[in-house]
Amino acid sequence: MWTGSRATVAAVLMIFAGSAQAGTEDEVKAQFSKFVAAQNAHDLKAVSDMLLDSPQFLWITRGAPIWGREAALKRFEVLYQGTWSLDPKTDELKVFELQPGVAQLYVPITFMIAPAGQTAQPARFLMTQLLVKTPGGWKISSVLPIPVPMQ
Repeated sequence: MWTGSRATVAAVLMIFAGSAQAGTEDEVKAQFSKFVAAQNAHDLKAVSDMLLDSPQFLWITRGAPIWGREAALKRFEVLYQGTWSLDPKTDELKVFELQPGVAQLYVPITFMIAPAGQTAQPARFLMTQLLVKTPGGWKISSVLPIPVPMQ
């Protein structure tokens, strides 16, 4: 009888653990989808709401670190004056729950980037984001795009 109870408890725990992972994955994917839409709309307020309000927020861009949400928003504001759009390969998007409340997202993505008045050229990146769950929902705590050659 005790063995059966252990097996039942183990099965129930596995079901709930799977649900937590599936819930995290769905929530993080939804947050990323909102992030892409806000970026493509050049909606600085929406992007601001998605970034972790912390001096430890990190975005690596063009080989340089940008620390803190406010510094990142200033950089996005400049980029939004030109062409700035994201096209992720969502069929290759992966989410890994590192621990409860912390997830890593990976996705190949194509950026169209150009200063105002210039023709945008596609640039391909492998992007990872680290997200943390806060009382206000999932927040992006780092954005790490790694450039790769266009194929």
